[in-house]
Amino acid sequence: MAGRDVLCRVKPEWVDHYGHMNLAYYLVAFDLATDALWPALHLGERFRARGLGTFAVESWQGYAREVLLDAPLAAESAVLAFDAKRLLVGHRLFHAQEGWLSAENEVLFLCVDLATRRVAAWPEDVLAAFASAKVDAAPKRLALKRN
Repeated sequence: MAGRDVLCRVKPEWVDHYGHMNLAYYLVAFDLATDALWPALHLGERFRARGLGTFAVESWQGYAREVLLDAPLAAESAVLAFDAKRLLVGHRLFHAQEGWLSAENEVLFLCVDLATRRVAAWPEDVLAAFASAKVDAAPKRLALKRN
């Protein structure tokens, strides 16, 4: 679907010797998508003001189609799963004008007390925001807990 808002554009320093965006910079784009998602989930700056943070502990990326220099990128993000201390987020990266899927990403986050640097429980309002945002889509690769 064309016409998504532009998250970022592929920068010259993101392009590798093959002429497309290097795999490391897909993580940068996915991290920008995470930053854009956080306010709706009561995370980010106001979460840190409460002495809490989100630490990524695992991620998976899948690549569907290459993107080239200056390509406009857009993202769709979703809460896939959560529990008292964990959050699993999925991102899909698209060409913002042409609409095709470029890559997918899943990230497992923990709630962390920034004073102790230990895992903590999500506050109730944050859990409620997760519940409101959760989609009925199964993660492709990650899970809240390892088997």
